[in-house]
Amino acid sequence: MDNFKEKISIVTGAASGIGRALCEELGREKAVVIASDINTEGVKEVT
Repeated sequence: MDNFKEKISIVTGAASGIGRALCEELGREKAVVIASDINTEGVKEVT
Protein backbone atom coordinates (compact mmCIF):
# COMPACT_ATOMS: atom_id res chain seq x y z
CA MET A 1 0.00 0.00 0.00
CA ASP A 2 1.17 3.48 -0.79
CA ASN A 3 -1.51 5.36 1.13
CA PHE A 4 1.08 7.03 3.35
CA LYS A 5 4.04 7.17 0.96
CA GLU A 6 5.73 10.59 1.26
CA LYS A 7 2.95 11.89 3.53
CA ILE A 8 4.01 13.80 6.65
CA SER A 9 2.79 12.43 9.99
CA ILE A 10 3.23 14.00 13.42
CA VAL A 11 2.97 11.56 16.33
CA THR A 12 2.92 12.74 19.94
CA GLY A 13 3.63 10.28 22.71
CA ALA A 14 5.93 8.48 20.29
CA ALA A 15 8.39 6.98 22.80
CA SER A 16 6.21 4.06 23.88
CA GLY A 17 2.95 2.19 23.52
CA ILE A 18 0.51 3.07 20.78
CA GLY A 19 2.53 6.13 19.71
CA ARG A 20 5.66 4.07 19.15
CA ALA A 21 3.76 1.35 17.29
CA LEU A 22 2.15 3.99 15.09
CA CYS A 23 5.54 5.52 14.25
CA GLU A 24 6.92 2.12 13.31
CA GLU A 25 3.95 1.25 11.12
CA LEU A 26 3.96 4.63 9.38
CA GLY A 27 7.67 4.16 8.72
CA ARG A 28 7.01 0.79 7.12
CA GLU A 29 4.43 2.53 4.93
CA LYS A 30 7.11 5.03 3.78
CA ALA A 31 5.61 8.06 5.54
CA VAL A 32 7.76 10.91 6.80
CA VAL A 33 7.33 10.66 10.58
CA ILE A 34 7.87 13.47 13.06
CA ALA A 35 8.01 11.81 16.49
CA SER A 36 7.50 13.83 19.66
CA ASP A 37 7.49 12.89 23.34
CA ILE A 38 8.60 14.30 26.69
CA ASN A 39 10.82 11.20 26.92
CA THR A 40 13.51 12.36 24.48
CA GLU A 41 15.71 9.31 25.04
CA GLY A 42 12.81 7.02 24.18
CA VAL A 43 12.06 8.93 20.97
CA LYS A 44 15.68 8.50 19.86
CA GLU A 45 15.15 4.71 19.98
CA VAL A 46 12.06 4.72 17.74
CA THR A 47 12.91 3.35 14.31
